[in-house]
Amino acid sequence: MVMRQLIIAMMFIFSGLFMNAQEGKAVLPQNIQIGDILKIGAPEARQYKYINFPRANFIIKRGGIANYKGMKGYKVMVTDIKEKKDGSLKVKIKRADGGRFFGSHTVVSAHLNNALETGELQKI
Repeated sequence: MVMRQLIIAMMFIFSGLFMNAQEGKAVLPQNIQIGDILKIGAPEARQYKYINFPRANFIIKRGGIANYKGMKGYKVMVTDIKEKKDGSLKVKIKRADGGRFFGSHTVVSAHLNNALETGELQKI
């Protein structure tokens, strides 16, 4: 009898945990789709944390100029959206004017949910 009550209690606990885990699933924030235009905002810290810009040495090796402050205000287009296993969304973005980031990279990736929350990317 005690064992049966223990099993029932465990089922309720696990079903509650499962429900909480389902609530954390990512939903497209503000209905972002491929082809949408976003604007690059200012980072909260000195560097962009959720937009994966290449490191300065890679930019310089490819003939570009590593000016991260100059990225603010660029309009970018979403070219690809992928949902990761943890439920977060990773997007690839390119400049809307067809130029290259830093004069060397055509596409960079970003963690969409976090970048929108912190203001690194802004919906226009």
